[in-house]
Amino acid sequence: MYFDSHTHVNDKAFADDQDAVIKRALDAQTWMINVGTDLANSRLAVDLSKKYPTGVFVAIGLHPTETENFDEANYTPLLSSNRVMAVGECGLDYFRLPPDGQEGAVKMQKTEFIKQLVFAQKHGLPVIIHCRDAYVDLIEILKSEYAGGGVAHSFTDTWDTAKKFLDLGFYIALNGILTFDKTGRLSEVVEKTPFDRLLIETDAPYLAPPPYRGKRNEPSYVRHVAEKIAEIKKMDMEEAGQQTFENACKLFGIKKPVS
Repeated sequence: MYFDSHTHVNDKAFADDQDAVIKRALDAQTWMINVGTDLANSRLAVDLSKKYPTGVFVAIGLHPTETENFDEANYTPLLSSNRVMAVGECGLDYFRLPPDGQEGAVKMQKTEFIKQLVFAQKHGLPVIIHCRDAYVDLIEILKSEYAGGGVAHSFTDTWDTAKKFLDLGFYIALNGILTFDKTGRLSEVVEKTPFDRLLIETDAPYLAPPPYRGKRNEPSYVRHVAEKIAEIKKMDMEEAGQQTFENACKLFGIKKPVS
């Protein structure tokens, strides 16, 4: 089995064929977490999960580049669904800062990020971290403001940075970027990260792996990430898929299917 630990079938890119995409994934023994990027998108993910008896789960949260504020009162009702397994994606993104008012934008991102860390800890949920060009600030915030678990989603930085997340008890998630990374640093991350702390994801509809590069990504393609991890770790692909599946279930508190 496989677990796409970060996907967005709740995105408008899937508006015409959501059910078909999810069915392809479930038929391919692939479970998923549809991740919210704002309140409306989080609600869509919750509503979508209600259509399936199992295998389709949810994270609710506010992406750092969104301009709305994280209001706990609006997100709390979504927790009534037993499919909500995490808070996110939340974090810091300095890559897309506006040319004017960067200082204010950074301050706002930090404020909204900390709100979500507090929310997650209050409700005993792990966080799904988005970080781009902001690892130093983000890790310092985690150290000072958060004592729970989580995952560094779409990890693209160095082993030294990965180790800092691991030291905080976090998991590291790799997606299609791993399959076409030319720098070698993600292979090093996979080699050095304990196997029980690795997750796989698609971040669909983005970052499709070969042979689908340039096309819309979807959860059933996550097996290609598992295949690359298996190659790096020198193991069977099914073993890589099963171990990362079990890792996701452990992090998100999901009951594994009886084999």
